[in-house]
Amino acid sequence: MFKTFSPNMLKTYELCPKKFYLKYVKNIQMPVNDEIFEFGKNIHALASYYLRSENLEKFESSLSEKEMIVWEYLKKTKYFGYKVVNTEYNLSVKIGDYFFGGRLDALVKDDETYYILDYKTGSAPKNPKYDYQTIIYFLAVKEFFHTNNIIFVYIDLKNKDEVKIVFTPDLEKEYRNKLENISYDINNSEEPQKKTNCNCEYSLICF
Repeated sequence: MFKTFSPNMLKTYELCPKKFYLKYVKNIQMPVNDEIFEFGKNIHALASYYLRSENLEKFESSLSEKEMIVWEYLKKTKYFGYKVVNTEYNLSVKIGDYFFGGRLDALVKDDETYYILDYKTGSAPKNPKYDYQTIIYFLAVKEFFHTNNIIFVYIDLKNKDEVKIVFTPDLEKEYRNKLENISYDINNSEEPQKKTNCNCEYSLICF
């Protein structure tokens, strides 16, 4: 039985229960694209150092042309001028009998409003208001800081755009119900069947 959940776990289950079973129940890990991973990792590290007012001269000099273009765009966003609460920030929230948590790229504050920042070197989620990252981070920040004044900002570095979601009490109810329902489903389901027309990285071992 799972007692703790991350956004990626919940997104995987919603996308394909069989993939969730192979990855998180059987603990089978598949190779990832190192080039894409390293690109995102470098940008996230730079952002964290920058918001902590650390010297970036050495790091910036080692960036590729592509990384520098993305980094210049990110550091000029207005949110990087707000008060920094924390970066690469682990937060969790308890809903029912389960804990839900993850690592926020950054949390900043302007007046009484908290801004959860999430940098995407790929595209932002297709349905950001109900993405599990949005849901969990909103509830965790609300719980820890005792406030409803929260805005989630997906900074889409690929398309030089942003998506903002404003937290509301109605959304909080929906979010809590969604987490309660999916955690129950995960812990009360049998081994799932393979999806038809499956083409993910587990397809060769999925049966």
